[in-house]
Amino acid sequence: MTFGVVVFPGSNCDEDAVHVLQNILGQKVVKLWHKDTDFQNIDFIILPGGFSYGDYLRSGAIASFSPIMTKIIEFANNGGYVLGICNGFQILCESKLLPGTLIRNHNHNFICKNIFIKPQHNLTILTERIDSNQVFKIPIAHAEGCYYADEKILQEIIDNKQIIFKYCTEDGEINSRANPNGSLKNIAGICNAKRNVFGMMPHPERACDKNLSNEDGKIILEQAIKIMQDMGK
Repeated sequence: MTFGVVVFPGSNCDEDAVHVLQNILGQKVVKLWHKDTDFQNIDFIILPGGFSYGDYLRSGAIASFSPIMTKIIEFANNGGYVLGICNGFQILCESKLLPGTLIRNHNHNFICKNIFIKPQHNLTILTERIDSNQVFKIPIAHAEGCYYADEKILQEIIDNKQIIFKYCTEDGEINSRANPNGSLKNIAGICNAKRNVFGMMPHPERACDKNLSNEDGKIILEQAIKIMQDMGK
């Protein structure tokens, strides 16, 4: 199985993703520069966190027009798996591969801390083999992490069960106190209607190493890899 990790000017979490996938999870990894158009038989693409193109205009806005995104949109439309983490989530929304957008945190501050999230169903490869009552401690690091969508789109993603993770307390309670950025419905991660494109603001790749005393993110990524391997990827 081969992962492609996209590198935009300003990406700064690409090496974290490569390290986890390659050295901890034992997967083949190819780094994709933002001008690349050859995906080299890649099975799964990750858009990492960072500040692509300096986050000018809006976070992820300029990156959505980079040459590689045309190929990624084609890849996703053909059923390929894509995960955007933090800035990668913002890019996927700007590219219209995911509904809604990410706006400024309600407190107008950059937030960097551990938070807790809870899966909402078992309908995606990220959550299929995970106990829906399990709570995961995952770090966040963002200034524009507040998920927003108009009433029509929000109702659609609720009805289609496209919300995959919500912010919660350590005990698994979903409430306003557990919401770090003001996201509608405590949304921490969503997927597209076809369930092959995913976006999440928390960083699972930063919670995969026992030396960091947190491997909750590893559980999420590892289960997705096992499911794809069972699919023959």
